[in-house]
Amino acid sequence: MAADGSKAPLDVIASSLRRERDRSGLSLTEVARRAGIAKSTLSQLEAGTGNPSVETLWALSVALDIQFAQLVDPPRPRVQVIRAGEGPVLYSERTDYQVTLVASCPPNARRDIYRLDVEPGPPRESEPHLPGVVEHVIVSAGRALVGLREDPVELGPGDYIAYPGDVAHIFQALEPGTRAVLVSEHT
Repeated sequence: MAADGSKAPLDVIASSLRRERDRSGLSLTEVARRAGIAKSTLSQLEAGTGNPSVETLWALSVALDIQFAQLVDPPRPRVQVIRAGEGPVLYSERTDYQVTLVASCPPNARRDIYRLDVEPGPPRESEPHLPGVVEHVIVSAGRALVGLREDPVELGPGDYIAYPGDVAHIFQALEPGTRAVLVSEHT
């Protein structure tokens, strides 16, 4: 470990090489061949010994089909916390319904997560979304009618429902302080 508690550069490179080679499913021999380096050089680098040049690391990143930084910058856990009452809030024009975007769909992922805070009143009617959308709802407090416009289901705390979002659907609070989590899944 370095003085600041982080891994020394060779340790980072060694663990990154092992992790990425395992992820790729390639043998030591195959990665060395693709990178144009000796198998013994790659073996030493994965053991945390040796002194890799920029050119060697660049060739290895190309051979492993990863960004150069993935070899020299250790991965960090990506943690996102949004406290209750925080986050971007959107309001309905027609009913006492507010939605907070909790997590948008990152590239290559296919879901958005929302926290709903809804009060009794007219239902929030949603027109069909894009084909293949599925919505998942878990009620955490209160009671609500949720699901397809023509056949909603009454849910209470802890209840879960999934329904096609590409069909007209509703959410209507039946009790004050109704809260839920909605996951919109895009296929």
